[in-house]
Amino acid sequence: MTDALLALEDGTVFRGTACGATGTALGEAVFNTGMTGYQEVLTDPSYRGQIVAMTAAHVGNYGMNPDDAESDALQVAGFVVREMAHRPSSWRSVGSLPDALRAAGVVAIEGVDTRHLTRHLRSAGAMRAAVSTEVLDADALVAMAAAGPSMLGRELASEVGVREPVVHRPDGEVRFRVAALDLGIKRSMVRYLNDVGAEVHLLPGATDADAVRALAPDGVFVSNGPGDPATVGPAVATLRALLGDVPVFGICLGSQLLGRALGASTYKLTFGHRGVNQPVLRRREGVVEITSHNHGFAVDPATLGERTGELTYASADHGAVEVSHVNLNDDVCEGLVARDLPAFSVQYHPEASPGPSDARYLFDRFAALMDGVRSGRVRSAAELDPQGVR
Repeated sequence: MTDALLALEDGTVFRGTACGATGTALGEAVFNTGMTGYQEVLTDPSYRGQIVAMTAAHVGNYGMNPDDAESDALQVAGFVVREMAHRPSSWRSVGSLPDALRAAGVVAIEGVDTRHLTRHLRSAGAMRAAVSTEVLDADALVAMAAAGPSMLGRELASEVGVREPVVHRPDGEVRFRVAALDLGIKRSMVRYLNDVGAEVHLLPGATDADAVRALAPDGVFVSNGPGDPATVGPAVATLRALLGDVPVFGICLGSQLLGRALGASTYKLTFGHRGVNQPVLRRREGVVEITSHNHGFAVDPATLGERTGELTYASADHGAVEVSHVNLNDDVCEGLVARDLPAFSVQYHPEASPGPSDARYLFDRFAALMDGVRSGRVRSAAELDPQGVR
């Protein structure tokens, strides 16, 4: 077995053995609390630039298959597990996780006390890290980690979105045309949009408002993606120009960008939300949804403008904006609704698979908003109840 080393910028070091590609990788060390779903995690473009540690003790049990991938490639910078399954056991498997990591060039380490690592990151925060099978001197690897790029201020969305427009049509009737700003969209998002009858036009994230309008879309979807939302200025400018003219729905990074377009600022969370078991309060009904998350940044609602009601703010240019969802673990904003415009967003992942399905209604809600605006029955997202019924 090949020795491997994981080093954090604060000097914390974990020794183990290689279970993926050989080499050295730099990234931000984060943890994911999902018991399953490692393939979706590895292929989620939102994890670009991150070294992901799984808190589940045994990873790789069911191998890898092409059907569950969220993109065409493994996106993580590195991978950390307690124990790797080198022989998968599933009728759906077409190969092992270690083989997939090696083929993709992803440096991975097993034998790490991931409980210790997770508790440390929860206390000290997500931080720069390095994982290596080449540099086994602890001090040298810590220095490499500390010299690596910070996620704060890092622009990564342009690396993972489409370069040219791509169209995905539903199997059945086309009810809507949706322009999707692709900042690292997951395949399952496209699938759920297709399921509500949307013909999805994937556009590069920097597409300007005139190019979006040229498609005459019924709605604009803003996808998930990696990096600091403060660096994604072109998409914010596009949204700001389109707000009020066309229904908008944002997920994850898309929620943060909608918040910035409405006038709010964003900030980096200490260790982020990553896992399939996050409780979120849907405030209007008092309903708790168990949701899947992957984000290290969030909207600061207090920066939207003057507070005019319970978690409702008067934005400078776009009317009233309400915090629609709140994380029950730490009170972080998990969703926004523009009360005077047809725009809403959620910070978590309603399309998550595997994971809870409590929030899949949001795609129906987007369909209802597009239908309502097109028919003239609805002017704002606030006129719909969460299930999409006026």
